[in-house]
Amino acid sequence: MASSTNKDNKDDSLKRRMVPRGLQKLIDQCLKIYPDQENPLQVTTRLKYWLGGQDPLDYISMYHNAGDPDKNIPPHWHYISFGLSDLHGDGRVHLPDTIGGLEPRSGMGFELTFRLIKPPNCTDEKPPTWPANLLQALAKYVFQSGNRLCAGDNIPWRRSLDAKTSSIQHMLIAEDPQMPRTETPFGWVDFLQIVGVTNEELEQASRWNGKGVLNLLQKDSTTGGEWLITDMTRSKSVFELFPETLRQLEIDLEKEGSDLAGVNADFTFKELPKMVTIKKEILDPEEEITKSISSCNIEIKQEFNDGLEHSGSSDMVNPFHHSQVPSRVSPLNGIELTLAPYAAKFLVLAIKDRIRHGRHFTFKAQNMAVTFVAESVTGAIVNRETPYGVLGYWVQILIPNSLIPKMLDAFGDLNKSSDNLKIPLTYEWSEHNLKFIIDNPPPELLNQQGPILA
Repeated sequence: MASSTNKDNKDDSLKRRMVPRGLQKLIDQCLKIYPDQENPLQVTTRLKYWLGGQDPLDYISMYHNAGDPDKNIPPHWHYISFGLSDLHGDGRVHLPDTIGGLEPRSGMGFELTFRLIKPPNCTDEKPPTWPANLLQALAKYVFQSGNRLCAGDNIPWRRSLDAKTSSIQHMLIAEDPQMPRTETPFGWVDFLQIVGVTNEELEQASRWNGKGVLNLLQKDSTTGGEWLITDMTRSKSVFELFPETLRQLEIDLEKEGSDLAGVNADFTFKELPKMVTIKKEILDPEEEITKSISSCNIEIKQEFNDGLEHSGSSDMVNPFHHSQVPSRVSPLNGIELTLAPYAAKFLVLAIKDRIRHGRHFTFKAQNMAVTFVAESVTGAIVNRETPYGVLGYWVQILIPNSLIPKMLDAFGDLNKSSDNLKIPLTYEWSEHNLKFIIDNPPPELLNQQGPILA
């Protein structure tokens, strides 16, 4: 008996030495919750990412979770990814974190999880694999864009998460209720849980904030409950089930404004010639300074991973981290901004729920960004005397208090669906030398490197 035990211990020790150290730490964390599931069902990649494969996640484990009847938490499948964090520590996928200080993160600093409710009286021990494909698709976005996800982010998916017919067509990101931050040999790892939501829930998360909507979903088991379990058969939003929550949200927005400080969007802009008040001159069109802004068409993330998306303060945060950004600001005489129709609704949000409350809002492209700034915002490069300016890749537009009600009156039609907008729509305030156009930006101006003015 003793020799058999020693042999088992040696086998366990050999297995541990074969498992990458970062991966082993994550497995150990999973075993604290699922001690009886040492070998869960897994989806794995045939060709690993570091060998030229297309899927960045090495594994997605699928655990059976019995729930907690005392807390009204139903049985469900729990999916956990492995690969967004550094599993190996040898640079084959992730470089070491050099900016994390004494507490570096491992790889991207997080793994993804997902909880899918089991149908009543379910006897099938094989979980559906579509959630694993969903996590893999999100991981690809993170690797390709370099954008890290954070709790409270919202992810427009615009189709049923299971590729069937369901009202659950978008996602919010929460902290996994059972998986705390884990320290690995290569840094810390958070576990971010994907939560399926309806169109209306996504819309209100964009207007208000993702964490606020998640808190509402947690209040009732029909909308996810305490552990935010996704039910693909849910057809009504939390606001349809509990109308008083929408009324309270509208009150909170009116009082406090929105926490959403920016979205990704296609746009272009050009400088308008200086206004002449004494003598009107004929300007050579070639003398007009035109600047094109690169953009990226948002398909997954509406918020972006900078301090802007979480900031409820009036302090400015640079949306870029370029090493060669000039220190000198280039003032502009006036601005004509062309914004893609799908982002028009965020123009209303920017003025009504951000600028009106003394905050800022940014439309961020791949290579440039434009930020609307309220008069009370600190740290901006613009002011009442110089309301428009460029700093490197960053354009700023000051919206004076006197202009806010005029803009809100003008933007009445922008709350419609982008499909119903009769573009182009033009809004002009000549006394401010400012013009907004809602239209599809010219393709030849998109995806070009914007200038750094110095």
